[in-house]
Amino acid sequence: MATPQDIPPPFEPTNVIDLVSVEDSKIVRVSLYSGRAEITRLYKFQVRTGQNQVNINGLPNVLDRDSLRVEGRGTATIHDVVLSDIPSPPMPTTSARLDELSSEKELEEKALARAKKGMQSLEAYLTTLDVQHTDVETLDKVIEHYDTSGSKLDRKILELEKKIKRLASEIEAERKTFVGTPKNQKLGVRAAISVFAPSGGEVAVALIYAVRSANWTAGYDIRVDMQSKEKPVTLIYKAIITQDTGEAWDDISLTLETASPTFGVGIPTLRPWNLSVYRPPNLSRSKKSGGPLPSMQMSLRYASTAAEVAPQSEDDDDMGFGLFDGSADEMTHRISAITSKGGISATFEVPGSITVPSDGASHNVTVAELTLDAVMSWVTVPKVDIKTHLKAKVKNASEYTLLPGIASVYVDGSFISRSNVPLVSPLESFDCPLGLDPSIRVTYHPRTKKVSQSGFYAKSSNHVFSQRITVFNTKSVPVENFKVIEQLPVSESSQITVKLLSPGLALPDSATPSTVKGKGPGEGPLSIKVSDGVFAQWEGADESDVDLEALGRDGRFNWLCAVPAQAKINLLLSWEVTAPLRTQITGL
Repeated sequence: MATPQDIPPPFEPTNVIDLVSVEDSKIVRVSLYSGRAEITRLYKFQVRTGQNQVNINGLPNVLDRDSLRVEGRGTATIHDVVLSDIPSPPMPTTSARLDELSSEKELEEKALARAKKGMQSLEAYLTTLDVQHTDVETLDKVIEHYDTSGSKLDRKILELEKKIKRLASEIEAERKTFVGTPKNQKLGVRAAISVFAPSGGEVAVALIYAVRSANWTAGYDIRVDMQSKEKPVTLIYKAIITQDTGEAWDDISLTLETASPTFGVGIPTLRPWNLSVYRPPNLSRSKKSGGPLPSMQMSLRYASTAAEVAPQSEDDDDMGFGLFDGSADEMTHRISAITSKGGISATFEVPGSITVPSDGASHNVTVAELTLDAVMSWVTVPKVDIKTHLKAKVKNASEYTLLPGIASVYVDGSFISRSNVPLVSPLESFDCPLGLDPSIRVTYHPRTKKVSQSGFYAKSSNHVFSQRITVFNTKSVPVENFKVIEQLPVSESSQITVKLLSPGLALPDSATPSTVKGKGPGEGPLSIKVSDGVFAQWEGADESDVDLEALGRDGRFNWLCAVPAQAKINLLLSWEVTAPLRTQITGL
C-alpha cells in the first residue's frame, strides 16, 4: 500500500501568467556598445505545481531575436522559449457618447439651416413690397414686423452657431478619449516561456537580449590653464548616449563597451591569384557569336574584420538576481571604473544608477576627469595669414583609451573651438588646436627683388629675392616653441635654378642616414642655428622617422624660435633664381 509520501503531487492544467514587460520587471543592467545594447531584465512571479506558460508582452521591436537568453533561479525548469509578434488590437471607431453628440450636432445644424432659410424668406418678402402702392401705415407695420422677426432669427442663428461649435469641440474631445493615446508601437514582441515547477512558489527569471537603436560615442571637454606649469590640461571624458528602443532605461546599471559584437566573422582566406600570357582574341569568331571580347580578369574578395567580445562569466549580482536579496548603498563616484584594459577593448562601469529615456536625444555621462601633461607651441604661416595659432601636444598618461570624438576646447575658462580627438592609446600623444593667440604679432614685410646679369657668351639673369618677417611677443612671459613656416619656389625646369641663400639650409646628401629620428632644434643634422634662440630646419624634420628623400623637395621649411617677453625677433628669407637671359619665368 502506497504511503502519502509516495504519491506525486496532483498536476493542475497549464497555468497561464501574463506579464507586461515594462510594468512587471526591472532593467538591472545595460551593456551599451556602438550601435546596439545588451539588456538584462529581471522578472519575479508565482508559479503553480506543474506546467506554467509565462507570456511576457511588450518587448521591443528592435530586439535581436537570435540573441535572446533566459536564465532563472529556483526549482523550476525552463522547457521552451518562443518569440512572436503581438497582434495589434482593432481600434474602436465610435462610442455611445460620440453617437449622441453627433446626433445632437446634426439636429442643431438642421435648425440652423431652417433659421437661415427663414431669414432669406423674410428678406425676399420685403423686396417684393410695392412701396408706391402701399400707404405709410401699412409700410410702418411691415418694417416693424421685419425688424422684430429678423432680430429673433439673428439671435437664434448666433445661438445655434455657438452650440454647434461647442458640440464640435465635445465630439473631438470624446473621439480622443475613446481612441486614446496609441500604445507604444515600438513594443510589439512577446516571449512565451514554458516553465515546469515541481512545487508552487516564487520564481525569478532574467531575460538577456540585444537591441538595435542604441549607441554611444565619446565626447570631450578640454580645459587648458595657460598659467599652470605642470599638467595644464584637464580632459573630461564623456559618453554621449542615445537610445530609441521603446524602453525607458530607468535607474539602470550601465556598462560602456568599446568593442563591437560581431557574428559569423572569421579570418579571411586568400584566393589564388593567377597570371597568364594575354592571347589576342579571334575577332571573326567573336563577331559571329556576338559575345563580348575575352579579357584578363582578376577578382578580389574583401572581408571586414572586427574584434569579437569574449564571453564573460556572470554571477547572481550581474544577472540581477541579487537585486532583492537586500538593500545596499549606491556608489556616488564621479569617475568610471575600467573593468578590462590593456587588451583589444575596454569596459567602463558607470558608477551609481542613471536614467536614459527612449527619446533619441543625446544624454551625457562622465566617464573620467583626467589631468594631463601638454607641451604648448605656436604656429604661423605669414605668407598666407599673419595670425598666430596656438596648439598643445597632449600626452595621454592615463589608463584610458581615448576614442575618436568631438572636443569642446576652453582656454583659461573661455570657449575657443571644437576639434576632433583621434584614437589615442595610453601613453600616446595627440595634437589639440587651441585657437588664435593675438598677443603674438607677426609682420610680413614687402618682398624686395634685385636683378643682375652674368656670363660672357651664355648670358643669364639673376633674381635675388628677400623676405623679412618680424615676430613681436607682447606677453609678459617668454614664448618657447614658436614655429614660423615659410617656403621658397621649386624649379620644374632644368633651365631655372633656385638657390636658398638665407637661412643656409642644404638638402640632405647621401652621407646622411636615409631615415633619422626627429630631434629638437639644433640637436641633429637636419637643423641649423640662425641666431640666439632661432633655428631653421626643413618642414617635417622634427617628425619621427623622417624620410630624407622627400625632405625639402617641396621648398617648405620653418624657423623654431624662442621669443623673449616684450621682445621682437627678425627673420630673413633670401633666395636666388637664375635662368638664361630673356627667359620668361612664370610663378614669380
